[in-house]
Parts: sequence; structure tokens; C-alpha cells
Amino acid sequence: MTTTSPKRDIETASSLNLRLGLSFSNFALLTAALTHRSYANENQDGSMDNERLEFLGDAVLDFIVGEWAYHRFPEMPEGDLTKIRSALVRNERLADFARELDLGAALRLGRGEKSTGGSHRDSVLGSAFEALIGAIYLDANIEKVRNFVMPMLDRKRESVLEEVEDPKSQLQELTQAQKLGAPRYHVVHTSGPDHAKVYEVEVEINSKVMGRGGGTSKSAAEREAARDALKKI
Repeated sequence: MTTTSPKRDIETASSLNLRLGLSFSNFALLTAALTHRSYANENQDGSMDNERLEFLGDAVLDFIVGEWAYHRFPEMPEGDLTKIRSALVRNERLADFARELDLGAALRLGRGEKSTGGSHRDSVLGSAFEALIGAIYLDANIEKVRNFVMPMLDRKRESVLEEVEDPKSQLQELTQAQKLGAPRYHVVHTSGPDHAKVYEVEVEINSKVMGRGGGTSKSAAEREAARDALKKI
């Protein structure tokens, strides 16, 4: 028993192809990029899942993001360029790119994955975005990937610069210099469904709560808590 109609899958992928201006010549690559392993496992129709394309897309993205950072920040030292690349290829960020494209609506998911909100989950979306990049690269060339990805990176320029400042590292350096001990982070509250949780985190320094922050992941909430603490110290 299939989870969705093959005809509908083709129409969905075709609509995405047109909407994003991808102009795939090998449509099977796009379909594979949108196929989660759960769908391929449930449907014995020869569907290829997107994991190999995800592997390739990860490597292509690493190169393009590194190239983008090198040209956009000509005075920046190598260490900071590495931080920028890491911040932009982190799964949370790739999931944000996927949401910009409304990629979740086009994914082929198994029944269980779909019912538990897989089309909204960071891990699924980030992997699908990487797979899409791999598919574009194979269908065309790296220049096509550049043209597709660079505008998305440009829109994240300011936010990633703020993130690379790494408030958690700054806070740790400050507390060490003042001999206050290492900051300790605790999740104090969560809200929202499993596929879209929001975390609230407090950071304690020397057993005293010094900052609080929220985010859609624990790491994002910890960064906000650290930023809050830095303002108070």
C-alpha cells in the first residue's frame, strides 16, 4: 500500500521545479531528493531515498559556503571564516533554508514520519535541503548551485555574523577571567509540539541565574541566555 499517489508525487515535484525555477532535465533526481527513507521503505516501487544525494549535497554546500564566506569577508581571519561556514551548514540553518523554499510540503514521507510531523522537523528538512543541492549539482553543474544558494546566504549575512560572535564562548572567557566558574545551562521550560518545540534556558554563574533565553533548539536558547548574561555582567 502506497502512502501517496505516484501521480500526485510527480505533480508536487513538478510544481516545486517550476516554483523554484530549477529546470531539472533529469526529473528522477528531483524526485529522489524529495524522498525520505521512510517512504522508500514503505513503498516497494523502486523509489530511491535521498540519503546518497544528501551526502553529496553536504560536500557541495561546504565548498560553496566556504567560497561565499571567503569573498564576502575579505579581511576576516581563517578561524572566523571557519565559524561562519560551520554556522551556515549546521542542520538548524539548512532546515531554515528548506522552510524558505516550503520544501516540507513537497517531501515524500512514510505514514509514520508524516503523522509525527516529519515535514516540519529540522533533521528531515535539513537533510532534504542537502539532497536538493546534490540533485541540482548532478543535474546541472556547480554554477547552477551557486546561483541558487548565494542569494539565500546573502540574506543570512548579518544574522550569521551575530551568531559567530558566539556569546557562549565570550561568557565562558569572561567568567574564567573573573574566576566565577563555568556557566551552567538548564532547560527550564519547553512548549509546542514535538516537531516545533520552543526551549527556554537559564544560565547560572556561581550558582546564580544570570541570563535567560529562548529558541527553537537547546543550542539557540543557550546562546540567547548567554547573550542576556553578558549584558548583565
